Amino acid sequence: MPSVRLRRHSGPRVTVLLYEGMSAFELGIVTEVFGLPRPEFDLDWYDLTICAETTDPVPLIGRATMQTPYGLDVFAAGHTVIVPGVSDVHADTSPELVAALRKAQRRGARLVSICSGAFALAAAGLLDGRRAATHWRYADILAERFPKVTVDADVLYVDDGDVFTSAGSAAGLDLCLHLVRADFGPSIANAVARRLVTAPHRSGGQAQFIEAPVAEAVDDDRIVRSMAWAVSNLDKPLSVGEMAHNAHMSTRTYLRHFRLANGTSPMRWLIAQRVQASLPLLETTSASIDAIAAATGFDTATTYRHHFARAMRTSPSAYRLAFRSGAREAASI
Repeated sequence: MPSVRLRRHSGPRVTVLLYEGMSAFELGIVTEVFGLPRPEFDLDWYDLTICAETTDPVPLIGRATMQTPYGLDVFAAGHTVIVPGVSDVHADTSPELVAALRKAQRRGARLVSICSGAFALAAAGLLDGRRAATHWRYADILAERFPKVTVDADVLYVDDGDVFTSAGSAAGLDLCLHLVRADFGPSIANAVARRLVTAPHRSGGQAQFIEAPVAEAVDDDRIVRSMAWAVSNLDKPLSVGEMAHNAHMSTRTYLRHFRLANGTSPMRWLIAQRVQASLPLLETTSASIDAIAAATGFDTATTYRHHFARAMRTSPSAYRLAFRSGAREAASI
């Protein structure tokens, strides 16, 4: 398909695929994070281009259509190439899209899928031998159709270095913020999250493998207040009894209500918050592991390393090295 050439731009190029039957929400996630100008940051922000396999109007959910002059050649030329979904998880991906995805990988692009977009990456062989996420409704289908892929249905997203996959639609926002965090650091990612009125990262922080949150929102004000209080006091030793007291509940009642609201125990949740709080310290400071452990409420550095490794699948020192190396590479784009 003939395609329009892009003007030159100094920021990282992001391309996203428009496809028949797509939800505007998933496309909106990408455009909100990567497409809106961010003059307040005083840096070369992303250059987003919406592409399609055809120059004809593409039907979307809701009887709307969208049209773009940019084809698969432009799509494959992005620094970050995003497939937000496929129209049918049982259908074969077009040979043209498969070729474009493989071309993008050969030239060193960062490949990203949201929700059922993992099926396109898998069809191109880009997930063979890798762990990948997709919407929990499609996890069994993805595993059956592509047995070389290790499908993880219990995570928000998977970061596999140069290939990124996420679960259902909202998890795509978590993944997009993760990419911003890797490219420009936690301060910029947090600022974007504030503009979006969303959390910079959900339970598990920037882990390569992130536990999926429970489906139900926390609607008990007493529990919410106790959680906010705990987060503001992470540097102190905290007990379930103290959290229950803050919520004006007995410990037994608090444990029951907390698990109903969050799907986990207060201490497991608290450990996850401590690990999350340590990430910016690893990313932006040269503080020792012992100092970071103390600042985030772990009684010893050994305990911190243990819980960090369980949550992040790596050590604090290795995370610090990998993050800073990744940030340097992103800055050179």
